[in-house]
Amino acid sequence: MRIELVNEMSCIVYFGDNISEQTASQVSWAIDRIRADMSDQVVDIVASYTSILVYYDIEKTDRFKIIASLKHTLRDSRDGYERQVGSEVIDLPVYYGDDVALDMDDVCQYNKLSREEVITIHSEKLYQVFAIGFSPGFAYLGTTDERIATPRKSTPRLKVPTGSVGIADNQTAIYPSPTPGGWQIIGRTPIKMVDWESDSFAKVAVGNHVRFRSITKQEFLQLGGNLNEF
Repeated sequence: MRIELVNEMSCIVYFGDNISEQTASQVSWAIDRIRADMSDQVVDIVASYTSILVYYDIEKTDRFKIIASLKHTLRDSRDGYERQVGSEVIDLPVYYGDDVALDMDDVCQYNKLSREEVITIHSEKLYQVFAIGFSPGFAYLGTTDERIATPRKSTPRLKVPTGSVGIADNQTAIYPSPTPGGWQIIGRTPIKMVDWESDSFAKVAVGNHVRFRSITKQEFLQLGGNLNEF
């Protein structure tokens, strides 16, 4: 772990150079610790794959004190994540039907697998939330089984339907809103990934785990899914 100043009101804490489930767990653990122990000094925390950006209140601390406080709070970061209790598992139903799996044929062809094989492989893995970004509530989940890892589309779509589940290289994600994107779309969830009225705002957070569950078209519609969603 290393800490570097960014400007007079923020610093960044690095936990490693490589994206991994272990590093993601450390990031999640650190966020929980900082919020619990330093809420009087910290204004906001922004997480990435391997680091966290910490904004602090310059009226309550300074750049020297904040670094000292972070080092003290995160002194057990090497093994603290192993004791973390915030790894909630979130079940997300996904409809993998032809009418929403816009790129399933490409994923199948690239990996030389049948549709059923792709669905089984994608839905049997437990994924960890590595980071939230790109758009509000967009969660980067990893890592996908290498058997279905597929490069991004060479030409991104101008608009990807809300709830679309996609694959890009060794990660998978859900589009929480209609945005441009180049991920390979293999299904759609009826669950809202962003709730603007909720205190928690997003359905998932860094450190959570996600498990996809294959559902039928009828179940998708019963759960509030919209086949014409954009």
